[in-house]
Amino acid sequence: MHRWLPFEWIVALRFLREGRMQTLFIVSGVAVGVAVIVFMSALLTGLQANFIRRVLSAQAHIQLLPPKEVARVLGPPPGAPPGTVERAIVQAPLQRIKSIDQWQAVAAQIRAMPEVLVVSPEATGSALVVRGAANRAVTLIGVDPALYFRIVAVPDQIVRGSARLTSSDILIGTELASDLGLTVGDKLRVSAASGASNTLTVTGIFDLGNKGANQRTTYVALHTAQSLLGLAGGVSSIDVTVHDVYAAETIAQRITAATGVQADSWIATNAQFFTAVQAQRTSNTTIRFFVGLSVAFGIASVLVVSVVQKSREIGILRAMGISRGQILRVFLLQGGLLGLAGSVIGSAMGITALVLWQRLARNPDGTPLFPLAIEPGLFGAALLLATLTGIAAAFAPALRAARLEPVVAIRG
Repeated sequence: MHRWLPFEWIVALRFLREGRMQTLFIVSGVAVGVAVIVFMSALLTGLQANFIRRVLSAQAHIQLLPPKEVARVLGPPPGAPPGTVERAIVQAPLQRIKSIDQWQAVAAQIRAMPEVLVVSPEATGSALVVRGAANRAVTLIGVDPALYFRIVAVPDQIVRGSARLTSSDILIGTELASDLGLTVGDKLRVSAASGASNTLTVTGIFDLGNKGANQRTTYVALHTAQSLLGLAGGVSSIDVTVHDVYAAETIAQRITAATGVQADSWIATNAQFFTAVQAQRTSNTTIRFFVGLSVAFGIASVLVVSVVQKSREIGILRAMGISRGQILRVFLLQGGLLGLAGSVIGSAMGITALVLWQRLARNPDGTPLFPLAIEPGLFGAALLLATLTGIAAAFAPALRAARLEPVVAIRG
C-alpha cells in the first residue's frame, strides 16, 4: 500500500511506528506547546485590540492644534530714561480659542495622504448651558456629523432620541440631562464666553460610559459652534484617523513637517498606555519563542535517541546503497511529521480552549469580557511554525545519522 510513497517517506513512517511511545509523547508535547501559543496569541491579541478600541473609540488617532500663545518679555516701563536697565518680567499670556490658519488647505493636504482615513474639522470651547434657574458649565464640541461620526461613533451611544445635528440641535449626555431635567425635544440656552448665545433643541441623549464625560460633553453642528465661540468660519482642531493606528506617531510627525501645524498622535498623548501595549506585545512574543524552543528541544532529543536505537538499521540501509542524502531526508521528514501532527492536534486544543473561554469568561451582565477574533491565519502560522521547527530540530540528529559509516553502524 506504500508503493506510491517515496523511499524516504516509507522509512520515516516505519521508524515512527516502531517507536510508538516516543512518537506519542513528543506529539503530545508539541500539541500542548502549539495549543499554548494559539490560545495565548488569540487571548493577548483580543485583549490588546479591546484596549485600543476603548481608548480610540472616543478620540481621533491624530489631532491638529493651533500654536499656543508665546510668553513675552516686558522691558522698562514707557517714559523711562534711555539706558535704564530693569530686570525682565516674563508674563504668561492669556490662552484664548484660536483657529488653525488656512485650515481648509491643511485638511485637503492631509486628505491626500494615502495613510489617512478620515479628516474632520472641529470647533471646541467652553460654554454655559441654562435651563430655568439651573446652569452648568460644559464643553461645546462643534462637528461635521458626516465626518466626525466616522471617528467617534456617537450614534451608537445614543440612548434616547437620534444623532441628528442641524444648526438648531444639540446632543447632551445622560448626566447633564438628569441634572437639568431635560429630555428629547426640550429647549436649552447655550451661552459662550464670547457673549454669543443661542437656544437649541435637544435631539439626542448619549451615554459615553463615563459619568464626567456625560456631564460635560455636548455636541452641536460645526457652524453653530463657530458662531457661539466667535471663530467666524475657523476651527480649533482637526481630527484625523489613519489605517494603521500604530503608525500614528510617524504620520503625525510627517503632517507637522508638511503643514507646520502641531499634530499630536494618540501614542504621544497616551504614552503610558502605549508603553503597556508594547510590553504586552513583547511578552506575547517571548512566550511564543520559549514555547517553540522547548518544542524544538523535545523533538531533537527524541530523534537523537532514535538515531542511537536505529544505528544498525541505518548501517544496513547504507550497506544496501542508500545515500547519505536519503538518510538525512528520512530524519528530517520525521521531525517535520512530528511537528505537523502535534500542531494539528494543538490547534484543535487551542480552538477548544478559546471557545470555552468565550463561553465561561463573562462580565456580571452576561456579556463576554472582550471579543476574541479566531483568525484562520493564526492556525496556519502555527502549523507552518511547528513543522519548520520540527525540521530544524531534526537537522542535527539527521546529520549525525547520515554520517554513520555502514560497518561501524552494523557493529553497533
